[in-house]
Amino acid sequence: MIGIVLFITALCLLFIGYPIAFTFAGVSLLFGWYSMGADLFAFMPYRIMSIMQNTILMAVPLFIFMGIVLQKSRLAERLLESMAQLFGEIRGGLAISTIIVGAFLAASTGVVGASVVAMGVISLPVMMKYNYDKQLATGVIVASGTLGQIIPPSIILIILGDVMGLPVGDLFQAALWPGVALIVSYILYTTYIAWRHPERAPAIPVANIKKSTLIIQALKSIFPPLFLIVAVLGSIFTGIATPTESAALGGVGAIFLSLFSGNFKLSMILDSAKETTKVTAMVFAVLIGATAFSMVFTYSGGDYLVEEFMLGIPGEKWTFIALAMLAIFILGFFIDFVEIAFIIVPILTPIAESLGVNMVWFAILIAMNLQSSFLTPPFGFSLFYLKGVAPKGITTVHIYKGVIPFIILQMLVLTTLVVFPEVFGLSSQ
Repeated sequence: MIGIVLFITALCLLFIGYPIAFTFAGVSLLFGWYSMGADLFAFMPYRIMSIMQNTILMAVPLFIFMGIVLQKSRLAERLLESMAQLFGEIRGGLAISTIIVGAFLAASTGVVGASVVAMGVISLPVMMKYNYDKQLATGVIVASGTLGQIIPPSIILIILGDVMGLPVGDLFQAALWPGVALIVSYILYTTYIAWRHPERAPAIPVANIKKSTLIIQALKSIFPPLFLIVAVLGSIFTGIATPTESAALGGVGAIFLSLFSGNFKLSMILDSAKETTKVTAMVFAVLIGATAFSMVFTYSGGDYLVEEFMLGIPGEKWTFIALAMLAIFILGFFIDFVEIAFIIVPILTPIAESLGVNMVWFAILIAMNLQSSFLTPPFGFSLFYLKGVAPKGITTVHIYKGVIPFIILQMLVLTTLVVFPEVFGLSSQ
């Protein structure tokens, strides 16, 4: 029972607010030393070395760097302004353009915080100016900004590929259609609200510019990120490059796009590198702490207890899927997706394999569920990102209420993916 007590203790400390990496490492050190002695940690340097030599994880800082450079070069701002002019005359057009831009940012950056902040700064004040419903406006921005969790190149898919031992390229391909389904569901919901309640999403007056001119402007804004998306994802899907190599291509491509946009500065590259270092250090600190945690949990026999319990419940495979998704969804209310990926997923992976579950399908289920952790009150990170840049008059209650319909849409798409995986080109076995 040492492993179970270790798990519960770590969760309680995380809920209280202790730092993630130090909680994992400290609790593991205490429980491991008490139950198995200090010799257990003689294996720890070898585990850390394997992390340092992991070429898959090298893609994480490279994709983060790519996203930060794109955000600082104002390509996202130009794209959002052009799309808003193109769709503004349609009721709900500004919200729809925000969703489309969120999808582009997700596929070109994969950095949720950058997407939410960019759209919150640019799009939200315009929505408020033209009397958009506050709940709808905030919900659209938070939900579309979080698409980077499921649409490749997604950081969480890279982490899941490493944790579950799956090819990252396969996960990227498998995540495409579920990501598209989310985008379509958001647009349909927004269109319905605009049709049913026109006062919540009014049309906005657009400058007296020819439609053809607006389309050309929009295409000019769309082409740079679209080119980068095709270059990065295309090189992976065609087998020309590995995810790590394509991440390097993406980083270089982002620098070239900033050059062509006229916003290139050496200070911008330096700032991007510093921010990338901070985010990467956080991820790898959590990973090292989680490695110590999983080592103690496994050697104490905690994984066998969980596996015996899961294999002993009626319904086997489908009951396990339901319980796993429910556990991840509930934990997402309180702790970050990185913690869940490094702590919960390694426990669930061997059980899923023993039940004959298709691991790529299971990984996509987890990724889509983890996306909800960015949205679910009270601790969804995207909610805090938007609140930090929201204009006066936007309260936390507006953001919490606005995101609920989009969480429901995510759960509907997730349920469809569970029950009818073939619709998305996947299989549960």
